[in-house]
Amino acid sequence: MKKYTTIHTFFWLFTLVSLPAARAQQTSENIPKPVFKDGEAQIVPEYTVEKEWIKEELWVETTFDSDGDGKLDRMHVFVTRPLQTGSKQLKLPVIYMSSPYYGLTLWAMMDIFPKKSRFWNVKHEIGANPRPHKHGKLKTRTKRPFWCAYMEKTWIPRGYIMVYSSSPGTGLSDGAPTIGGENESLAPKAVIDWLCGRAKGYTTRKGSQEVSAFWSSGKVGMTGTSYDGTLCLAAATTGVQGLEAIIPVAPVSSFYNYYRSNGLVRSPGGYLGEDADVLYDAINTGDKSRRKRNNIAVRDKVLVPGEDRITGDYNDFWKERDYLNKLDNMHAAMIMSHGFNDWNVMPEQSYRFYKAAEKKGLPVQLYYHQYGHGGEPPLTMMNRWFTRYLHGIENGVENDPRVWIHRERENSPTAYKNFPDPEAAGVTLYLQSGSNGTGALSPQKQEGQKPETFSDDCSVDAKMMTESQNAGYRLLYVSPVLEKNIRLSGVSKVTIKLACNKPAANLSVYLVSLPWQEGKNVMPYDNIITRGWADPQNYKSIEKGEALVPGQYYEVSFELMPDDQVIQKGEQIGLMIFSSDKYFTLLPKAGTQLTVDPNATSLTIPVVGGISEYENAVKGNAE
Repeated sequence: MKKYTTIHTFFWLFTLVSLPAARAQQTSENIPKPVFKDGEAQIVPEYTVEKEWIKEELWVETTFDSDGDGKLDRMHVFVTRPLQTGSKQLKLPVIYMSSPYYGLTLWAMMDIFPKKSRFWNVKHEIGANPRPHKHGKLKTRTKRPFWCAYMEKTWIPRGYIMVYSSSPGTGLSDGAPTIGGENESLAPKAVIDWLCGRAKGYTTRKGSQEVSAFWSSGKVGMTGTSYDGTLCLAAATTGVQGLEAIIPVAPVSSFYNYYRSNGLVRSPGGYLGEDADVLYDAINTGDKSRRKRNNIAVRDKVLVPGEDRITGDYNDFWKERDYLNKLDNMHAAMIMSHGFNDWNVMPEQSYRFYKAAEKKGLPVQLYYHQYGHGGEPPLTMMNRWFTRYLHGIENGVENDPRVWIHRERENSPTAYKNFPDPEAAGVTLYLQSGSNGTGALSPQKQEGQKPETFSDDCSVDAKMMTESQNAGYRLLYVSPVLEKNIRLSGVSKVTIKLACNKPAANLSVYLVSLPWQEGKNVMPYDNIITRGWADPQNYKSIEKGEALVPGQYYEVSFELMPDDQVIQKGEQIGLMIFSSDKYFTLLPKAGTQLTVDPNATSLTIPVVGGISEYENAVKGNAE
C-alpha cells in the first residue's frame, strides 16, 4: 500500500506540473465557454481534445468511520476535465457518478456470480432455516479504472467535468459496504460537499496535503445505472446542497423490494439465491486488511440477521434501506429511467420513487422502455435536463412532456402526459371456471362456482404452464380474443381468496398474452405482460406474517409490476396463478396444495379508455 501511494502521489503531481504552458497563459477573455442552442449544451471543439484532458485522483474525507479503524473514512475520487479548467479562469458544472463496482476486475465478477455455491440454497421448505453458503474473496484493482469513457466523450465536450468515486469499502475507498446503509448515502454527500468547497480532499489516501475543486461551479448532477443509480437516490435523499439534478437508471429505491415481494423471499431475476450479504461479497473490494473485521461487523452481524430469509417480513433493517423513507430531504430535479421488462431491478423501484417525488412537487420526468436492465434516456432528454439545472439555462424543460415511453417495435419514444396514462382506468375482471384447466376472465361476476385446486411444482416454467391442458400445477383464466388492440398503462392488481393445506406457501401471479410466441423475433414483452409474488402469510401486512391454518381461507391482495404495453389484436390476456416460481422464489418440495375461491377472486387491469374500450375490444367493435 505504501508503494502504491508513492507512485500515485507522483502521478498526481506530475499531471499538475506537466500541463502545456499555454494553459497558464489563458485568460478569462480567451478561454472558450460552453455553448447552447435550442436549450441544449453544444459540443465545444476546444473541449474535445482527449489527449489534453486533465486526469487526477484524490481522496475526500467523510464524516464517518465505517471500517472501525478510528479514522474518518476517505473516498477515492477520480476526475476528468477539459484542459481549459486548469488556469482557474473557467469553472464548469460536474456530472458525478458513484459506484461500488470501480474496484472490481472482470475476473472477480466472473468468479462471484456464476458460482451457485456463493448464493443461498433456495431448495428448502418455506420458513425453514436456510443452509449457509460460501463467501467470495475478491481482488482489488490497483489502478484507476476507466469504465465510463463513453460518458466522458459525451459530456466533457459539452462543457461538463466528469467526477467518479468508489463507494465505501470498494476499490480504493476506505470503509465497509453496507448495501444501502447510511454510510453509502453520506459518502457521495461528502464528495459533493468537496465539490462545493465544504469538505476536505487530499492528494493521498492517508496524507495531509489538501486539494480543492477550484474548477467546480458548485452545480452537480448525478447519473448511473443499477447500483450506481441507487447511489444517486442515496445522495439526493440526504438533501445535500449543490446536487441540483439526478438521472438514475434502473435504480433500487428499496432493497426490500429488490429481495422480497409482499412478505415473500424472492430473488432478483437471473440471481436465484442472491441476498444483501451475497451482494456485499460481490462488491467487497476494499482494503484487504479491513475485510475480516468488516465481514464480521457488517456482513455477519448486520446483513445476515437483518435480511431475515426465514420470514421475509419488512423490518427495521429494510426500512433503513428504503430511500422513500428519506424523500423529505430531497430537492434535486430528477429524470427516472427504467425498462418495463427489467426483472432484475424491477420497474416498481422507479415507479414508486417517481410518484412520491412527483407528489412532493419536485421537478420530475420519466422515461420507460420495453426492454430489460439498463437503458438511459435519449441524449436530448438528458442534455436539456442538465443544461437547465447545472448550467442554469432557462430552456423551458419544465414544459416538456412529463413522460416518454419507448413503444413496442418503435424507433423513437412517444410523449405522454404522465404515467400511468391519465386516460387509463381500472377494469375489474372476475373468474369463470372452465374445462381443460382453463377458465375465463369476464367483467361480470359469477357466483356459485366450486373452489379450484392446484399443486405446487417448481419444476414447471411459464411456457409449459400456459400450454398444458388440465394442468394440475396452476390455474389459468383468459379473456376473449381481442378484436382490436388495447393499451394497458399502470399497475394491475389481484385479490385472491385462497386456502392451503400447509402453514406456508409461495404465491406467484403472471399476466400473460396468449398464444405463447416463440422464435428469433420474439421480444421481451411478447409473452409476459407483468407479474408479481406474495406470501399468503402476510395477507394482513408485509411487516408481520402469521402461519396459515390449513384449510382456512384468506384474502390476499397485491399489485403486479407497473407496465405500459399494447396488447395486440388476435391475442388473449391470461391470468395465471401458481405457487413456486423456479426463477424467483424458494423452491420447496412439490405437492403443497392451494385452493382458490373463484367467486371471491379478481384481477384489475389499467386499460386506457377504461371499461368501454375493453368491451369494444373483446366484442369486435371497429375503431
